[in-house]
Amino acid sequence: MKTRRSVRKFKADAVPQELIGQVIEAGTFAASGHDRQPWAVIAVTDEDVRRRLSQVNASFFDMDVKDPFYGAPVVIIVLVKKRTPTYLYDGTLCIGNMMLAAHSLGLASCWIHRARQTFELPEWQEWLAGVGLDMTEEWEGVGHVALGYAAGDLPVARPRKEGRVFYVK
Repeated sequence: MKTRRSVRKFKADAVPQELIGQVIEAGTFAASGHDRQPWAVIAVTDEDVRRRLSQVNASFFDMDVKDPFYGAPVVIIVLVKKRTPTYLYDGTLCIGNMMLAAHSLGLASCWIHRARQTFELPEWQEWLAGVGLDMTEEWEGVGHVALGYAAGDLPVARPRKEGRVFYVK
């Protein structure tokens, strides 16, 4: 865990389906409020869909952004059922587990925001229905995991900030 870092430059190399499955499985074993497991996880390796996701994600920036997914060949989308009281925390833990699993498997990852904005759009709601998501539920995008092999060395962790840990005895 101490050596996992967010990567912002990926090789174009494909990631084996088996490794993608292991990363996703780790996400599905995240803790969730009352073990509700309110997430839906979608792995995108199709280049056209990935490009369209990148374009819509970039459209939410006030500046020109080439690719918010940094060239990662896999984009994992995490959505959660909004009616679940702990949905945001549950989805966050799912993403965190996947990023740790990716690192343990020799893969690189980066959490990418703007899933909420993307999947509020009608065309992306239709896309979710086409993927097979039960659209009688109200889903909210928590985030994306850009996944692949790092192009270069992993970043080095900065020192941890002091004065942030307290013990009550």
